[in-house]
Amino acid sequence: MSEHAGHVPGLAHHFATMEQQKEAGTIGMWIFLLTELMFFGGLFLAYSIYRATYPEGFLYGSHLLNVPLGGTNTMVLILSSLTMAMAVYSSQTGERKKLILFLVLTLILGCTFLVIKYFEYSAKIHADLFPAFTTYHPVTPDIDPHHGIPAELQQQVRVFLWIYFLMTGIHALHMIVGAGILITLIVMAQKGRFSKEYNIPVEISGLYWHFVDIVWIFLFPLLYLTGFHVSGGH
Repeated sequence: MSEHAGHVPGLAHHFATMEQQKEAGTIGMWIFLLTELMFFGGLFLAYSIYRATYPEGFLYGSHLLNVPLGGTNTMVLILSSLTMAMAVYSSQTGERKKLILFLVLTLILGCTFLVIKYFEYSAKIHADLFPAFTTYHPVTPDIDPHHGIPAELQQQVRVFLWIYFLMTGIHALHMIVGAGILITLIVMAQKGRFSKEYNIPVEISGLYWHFVDIVWIFLFPLLYLTGFHVSGGH
């Protein structure tokens, strides 16, 4: 680190001012999020095409998902966005203890989401609903114990499940990355690395976390609530 950077804690040697460093970091994160938006946009486009092609299969497939667990995870992520916002605010005001507290709470909520997702995935796999391991047969009770799926919809439901596992799996991977970022921020905060003047990592990490949360806000209704009206909205 150069002598110039040593005068301002947190200021990298290749930046002239803290404002310049913050602007560069923020722009970099927004560019990254733009690429992520295009990536998820492709997945949402694939979802739209297949849903338009196999509307009945998607209705039945959506009915196989656990709406209470999906709804719980939605509330967990909304709450985590709040705690992340409070963490960013605490970093801006230089309140180290509150910053650590809200980062830890955000991490706990993120891990809660992943644990719930694990149990949801586990239930699907044990019910023989993971498409990579399953060759469906007409009206198989394991597919839907309450409503037999017509033979002509078996492969359509399989397409839906592929979409479900792909989109939620990639989202879960982003959550795992986010958890790793939070752990890094917590360690840095405990070492006193952040202050009113230097809190850029917390702010740009907050942008990432909010983006991942917003993606789930779209995934939940598209995947879980598509077939909500089937069988009287069960």
